Formats: sequence, C-alpha cells, structure tokens
Amino acid sequence: MMTRITIALAALAMALTAGAGQALAGDKDVAKVVSFGGSCARCELSGKKLTGARFMGANFNSSALVGSDLRGATFLGSNFQKADLTRADLRGAEMMGANFASAVFIRAQLDGIKAAGANFAGADLSNAQMTGAELPGANFAGAALSGANLSGAEMPASNLSKAEASRVNFAGAELNGANLGGGVFTKASFRNVSLDGANLTRGEFTWADFGGASLSRTQLAGANLEGARGLTQDQLDEACGDSSTELPKGLTVRACRGFAIHRRIVAPRPPTPPKAPAPPRWIIAGD
Repeated sequence: MMTRITIALAALAMALTAGAGQALAGDKDVAKVVSFGGSCARCELSGKKLTGARFMGANFNSSALVGSDLRGATFLGSNFQKADLTRADLRGAEMMGANFASAVFIRAQLDGIKAAGANFAGADLSNAQMTGAELPGANFAGAALSGANLSGAEMPASNLSKAEASRVNFAGAELNGANLGGGVFTKASFRNVSLDGANLTRGEFTWADFGGASLSRTQLAGANLEGARGLTQDQLDEACGDSSTELPKGLTVRACRGFAIHRRIVAPRPPTPPKAPAPPRWIIAGD
C-alpha cells in the first residue's frame, strides 16, 4: 500500500500530463501545478489559482477560466480560442504567439502582458485593463474593445482593423504602423499617442481626442474625424487624406497621392509552438 506522500506525487504526475485541467476539475487550488501541455478543450477551470502556470503548446479551446488567477502565467504557442477569461487576472502574463481568437476577456486584468504576435481577432475585451501591455504585431481585427484601457501600451504594427473600440483609452500608447482601418473609435483617447505611418482609412473617429498625438505620414483617407478634439492643422499637415476625409470645421488635409508612405513596420512572427512537456517520472515506494 502506498503512503499518502506517494499518492500525492502520483496525482501531481497525472496533473502534468495532457488533459491536466480535467484531472484537476474538482481541485480549488492548483497553484503548485506549473506546466500544462496536451489538450484540455472545454475544461472548467473557473476561479482556479494558476499563478505562474506554464501553458506550452497546449490546447484549451473553449475552456472556462472565469475569474481565475493567472498572474505571471505563460501561454507560449498555446490555443485558447473561444475560451472564457471574464474577470480573469492575467497581469504580467506572457502570451507570445498564443491564439485567443474569439475569446472573452470582459473586465479582465491584462496590465503589463507581453503578447507579441498574439491573436485576439474577434475577441471581446470590453472594459479590460491593459495598461503598459507589450503588443507589437498583435491581431485585434474585429475585436470588441469598448471601454478598455490601453494607456501606455506598445502596439507597433498591430492590427485593429474593423475593431469596435469606442471610448478606449490609448493615451501615451505607441501605434506606429498600426492598422486601424474601418474600425470604430468614437470618443477614444489618442492623447500623446504616436500614430506615425498608421492606417486610419475609413475609420470612425468622431469626438475622439487627438491632443498631442503624432500623425506623421498617417493615412486618413475616408476617415471620419468630425468633432475630434485636440486636432490641429499642424498635425494634419504631417498626414494625408482624400476628398472623403471628414474633419472638424476649418481644418484641411493634403491628398495622399504622391505622398510618401512611412516605412512599414514588420510584425514579429509568432514562435513555433513547443511540444507538450513529457510526463514526470516518479519513484514509487511501498510501505
């Protein structure tokens, strides 16, 4: 008969193999489980303590992690498509090349995350906190970002095309070379934001705040900036647009024809997903 310690080690070994979440579905505190691999689609991990957990090449498609503590977690090359991370705490997490397409992050805490090349296309990040996030080349195409806080975020070459981003706070963020084309940014704050070489074509920026923003070689063709606050003629003289660009009364913008396009910023490639970690080996001794 095995000792209690041996039983505990065996249980931990099971948790570190593929399908770890299912093995721990009834456990409230799984903080000691540091590595997840394999597949755990539709797992129920809501409210779990997963601080510092490592998801390496794991598949957690459609899993539930509502309100889970994922501070400092690593999601390297992992798939969390359609996962529910509502109110989850992911502060300081690393998400290089991870897939969060159509995932839910409503009111989630994502301050200081590092997510170069991560995919958030179609995700719901309404009212999420993402201050100081590092998001170069991240994909937010078609994402819901209304009310989110992205102040101080680094987002060069990120894709925000057709995003619903009304009332988003981008104050002090870097959006050089980013694509905001066709997105809705009504009443968003772009105060002191660097938008050099960014694409704002056909975007909705009514009543947005551009105070102190840099618009060097920014493309505004077809963009609606009616009622935009803080926008000056000096800023627009550095940008370009067309006859369909709508501006506050008294302001003009030159045509993009023959206008030099800012050097395109190349988004980083996501890393190759790693192999799932091998199951640990334990020496089991009997009484």
